[in-house]
Amino acid sequence: MPPSGSRRRPGDGPRRSIAERAPTPSRPLEPRPGTTTLVLGCGALGRELVELVERNGMTHMDVRCLPAVWHNRPELIAPAIDEKLTEAVGKYEQMFVAYADCGTGGALDEVLTRHGVERLPGAHCYAFYAGLETFGQIADEEPASFYLTDFLARSFESLVIAGLGLDKHPELLPVYFGSYARVVYLSQHDDPVLIAAAEHAAERLGLPLVHRRTGYGELGSSMVRWGAASA
Repeated sequence: MPPSGSRRRPGDGPRRSIAERAPTPSRPLEPRPGTTTLVLGCGALGRELVELVERNGMTHMDVRCLPAVWHNRPELIAPAIDEKLTEAVGKYEQMFVAYADCGTGGALDEVLTRHGVERLPGAHCYAFYAGLETFGQIADEEPASFYLTDFLARSFESLVIAGLGLDKHPELLPVYFGSYARVVYLSQHDDPVLIAAAEHAAERLGLPLVHRRTGYGELGSSMVRWGAASA
């Protein structure tokens, strides 16, 4: 959903984000002037990564993102990261990867071990936003939870509803979501528009909503640590 202040309503469709305007794997990787460090991230984190760089004055860090829609195609992630890290050799002094495992089943870690590059902690963005211990508690509380972040609340209609074909075949909704008991919104910002978008998403799925404000969580602490280590 659009950022705070917009007149658009939940369900109107997402505005193009920083991540969606970021270079895709087919475009050459060239450092911005004055940057020495590459952060290669998931497009679903693009807005937050850029905000963290700007907020902390880490102008030496160059953020580049792969497509957020690969949430639905995790088998594409590790090969593309391998390709972009190989391309970046000699162009950057240091590199970091702003992904968790993200459904790659360890394939991403194999690539990163070969390149000697660190990634974000945990299995997915929900874990590092909430913090690994806290996320474990949330998951134990109700294993049948469907999770949203700011990005997914903003992009729910395009990535979830249209992405699963539910806009054309709404009768399939119980097939995909019938086993879920609730929606858990892990928010990075206190944005009334995004909260409304999360409420809309839960209503669309016919599930109750639980809202947990996480901020940037371990994404923020990891970026600050990487920025200090590469300054």
